[in-house]
Formats: sequence, C-alpha cells, structure tokens
Amino acid sequence: MDPGLASTGWGVVELQGQRILHIAHGSIETEACLPRPERLFIIYSQFKDLLHLYNPTEAAIETLYFAKNVTSALPVAEARGVVSMALAERGLRVREFTPMAIKQAVVGRGSAGKEQVQELVRLILGLETIPKPDHAADALGAALCSAHTPIFIDA
Repeated sequence: MDPGLASTGWGVVELQGQRILHIAHGSIETEACLPRPERLFIIYSQFKDLLHLYNPTEAAIETLYFAKNVTSALPVAEARGVVSMALAERGLRVREFTPMAIKQAVVGRGSAGKEQVQELVRLILGLETIPKPDHAADALGAALCSAHTPIFIDA
C-alpha cells in the first residue's frame, strides 16, 4: 500500500515458491472538492472491497515520510489510518517498510530514483508497461519488499 488522500495505491502479488506473480494493481482516487471525512470514507470502503475481492494473507505498507511540511503529511497519515483500520478488521499482519528499504529490496540501492524502482517493479513482475499510477507502482514495490524480506518469529 502507498496511502494518500488524493490517491491510495494498492497492489496484489502472490508468492509461488520462489516466483512472485502479479495479480492486480490500481489506486483509489478521491476528489479534492469533497470534505476530508468523505474522502477518508471512500478510501476505507473501497479498500475494504479490495480486501474482500483479493482476500490477502498479509499486507505491506510504506511508512510515512515527510521532510519539512508536516501539514501535507497529515492527510497522508489519516489515509494511512483508515487503510490500517481496514487491515486490522481483517486480522491481517501488516509489515511496514521505509521508502529506502523498498528501494533497496527492489533495485538493490536505497538511493535509487523513482523511475528506476518503477522499471524494476515492471521487470520483476513481468509487466509490459510500468504500473500506473505512480502510487500503484509504489504499492507493488512495497509488496516486493515484503516478499524479499524474511519474517523472523520470536521463539
């Protein structure tokens, strides 16, 4: 997942042994003219529909990152909150990854550019074109990062 108030990217992959298969991707879009609570409800309800449709066993989400503008980070945090709530309702394990960790897992370099990540997502998943919109490509990158990151269970 790559949550945002205007566009929340999502992607679904399936692990089959060592292979990672692309299932679907897209984004949930909201209109800026709508009040924020309505926009958040749209994200929440459409995301719940996606969870019902694809029935994932776990989720990966990009951590919230902002440099200077806290004001622009607040709507993203709210979108992240409603997505996290929908995942919690289904009892799914949620793995969180920094943008740098996602870049490292997909490209092999934490400082990779957005275009490099998108192209490698395309190649790894065997897609003809780079996934659009950008938020969907970022969500698939988070899914690939999760697939490449071992899960350590405390004994």
